[in-house]
Amino acid sequence: MNRKILLLEPNYKNKFPPIALMKLATYFKLRGDQVVFYKGDLKEFVINQITEECIEKLLQIDSTIKWKLRADKIARYIKNRKAIDFESIKTNESEYSILIDPWLEHYKKYFHSGEYKKYPKWDWVGVTTLFTFYWDITIETIEFAKLMVKDKRNLMIGGVLASIQPNEIEEATGITPHCGTLHSQGDIDEDNKYIIDELPLDYSILDEIDYEYPDGGSFYSYATRGCIRKCPFCAVPILEPEYQPYLPLKERIERTRKLYGDQQNLLLMDNNVLASEQLENIISDIKECGFVQGAKYIEPNQYRLAIRNLRLKINDRAYIRKSYKLLKELNEMKSLNEAQRTEIYGLREANGLLHPETCTKEALVSTYKNFAPYFHKKYANRKGRLRYVDFNQGVDARLFTDERISLLAQIPVRPLRIAFDDIKTEKAYLNALHMSKSYGMKDFSNYLLYNFKDKPIDLYHRLKINVEECEKLDVSIYSFPMKYHPIKGENSHNRDYIGEHWNRKYIRAIQAILNATKGKVGRGTSFFKKAFGKNEEEFMELLIMPETFLLFRFFFEDLGYTQSWREEMTALTEEEKEELYPIIFKNDFNNIELLTSNSKLRHILKYYKNYRADIVNSESELYKLKKEFDKRQKINFK
Repeated sequence: MNRKILLLEPNYKNKFPPIALMKLATYFKLRGDQVVFYKGDLKEFVINQITEECIEKLLQIDSTIKWKLRADKIARYIKNRKAIDFESIKTNESEYSILIDPWLEHYKKYFHSGEYKKYPKWDWVGVTTLFTFYWDITIETIEFAKLMVKDKRNLMIGGVLASIQPNEIEEATGITPHCGTLHSQGDIDEDNKYIIDELPLDYSILDEIDYEYPDGGSFYSYATRGCIRKCPFCAVPILEPEYQPYLPLKERIERTRKLYGDQQNLLLMDNNVLASEQLENIISDIKECGFVQGAKYIEPNQYRLAIRNLRLKINDRAYIRKSYKLLKELNEMKSLNEAQRTEIYGLREANGLLHPETCTKEALVSTYKNFAPYFHKKYANRKGRLRYVDFNQGVDARLFTDERISLLAQIPVRPLRIAFDDIKTEKAYLNALHMSKSYGMKDFSNYLLYNFKDKPIDLYHRLKINVEECEKLDVSIYSFPMKYHPIKGENSHNRDYIGEHWNRKYIRAIQAILNATKGKVGRGTSFFKKAFGKNEEEFMELLIMPETFLLFRFFFEDLGYTQSWREEMTALTEEEKEELYPIIFKNDFNNIELLTSNSKLRHILKYYKNYRADIVNSESELYKLKKEFDKRQKINFK
């Protein structure tokens, strides 16, 4: 008997799709099970499910009414319980309204009373987990999953957090998580002959949800698993304890291309691909998948693909939603004239295609020939875009050799991410950078871990090295400072951890500076010197500078506030500094009068007031000064 499978991702913000759930979707569909993926408001999920049940019941009573076309109104009534929403359903159009009205009342109460919790619908539920600081929303999702599954023994919690803190999750929820990957036959079902971790991904489930992953639109895969390193800040040794040097790519990529359409880029999640003695085979696979230097991607006709997959019954839930979105985008095409817009809108309206709740498979398939010419025109003139390969988790600078980099140079890697988490690896990092440039690579990126065992000045030096190497080598290097969070212990469930050489003020200062650079630091020596200081002394001064002075750097310098603060700080005695600096490091300036009895220090602390409210208050003097400053800047720019 086919099972009903629910796959859940907590509603946090994340860049990449849940690869493990995409593999599970493939597994359960291979077994003939019904699979639903959800990420979003959990209450909305329940309402939508109850609405579907309600529509089924109404169709049993009166099939002459297209209740599906009124799904949005039924859902609104179940959610809000308002008479006006009930009236919008127009049950009086049915000769059986005397039977239908009580059922609408029943499903409304069914939701608001919580009675639905007594009747779980799902045979198996899987919840993925990510970072430890997403603890609260993850636990909330697990508790929700417990209400959805018929038998809690068929609730599986997996992923990063589950593998790192299984005991904590079990204590909080009563559910024992699965640790690591699903890499054995018999995982989940005793008669399972598949190795789930090696299955291709089901990309269709991503169209079942509204959330759009920032790094979507790529092939996602692994060519290796695990890592030969045991870095203390990293979860990989726990998640993937054994290094697997080669996982064939071609078959999985080709299956994805055939079922779900071509993707522009190849994003590989390997944790240390250069450690593989089979790197030559990996590069060969990548090239055979179409990722060679100069290769271009032409986007396939997404609407034709969606309707094809509806006809093939690959994932009705996903492709109904995708078709709706594509039709909505079609109406907004600038190349259409008014008559064409009117025709498209009229067709959508007549067939219930104006709202996602009312879209039906039958209406989409039957109207395909009407919309197909518009989509053919939309995709016919698409220009090819260069394809890239991204080893997203970074490559190990200590493993660079001419042989390995000559292999990487055969594929369009962009950017090449070289780990630079510790200033102690500077020599190896620079060697890797120079070697890569010698093989023609010009686009680089790396994450710079800070707030771990490093000192603030170490971060400054790593950033400075990258900026200087951009100029020396004539390359592009984007640095992404990444704040360390412990994966275990009392501080792992929040983002408040402060490393031994750091403090709250330093952390906030780095975040304020990065706010102006959108989280990354790129090419430009003069910009870097202004943002982070032209030397160590200036950098350390910026770390203790009032936050608003950092956020509105040029404005407060123009006012003279920054110079006044600097002069008063310079005039402090060593004893006064010993009292003031610990206060600044705590980064809490709400009650200055209580922080110190020293009037001189109180005056300096007033600079740390949050001026942002005054800057946006049209009645304040600071607002007027800021407007005048902006006007002058605009004139000078011209």
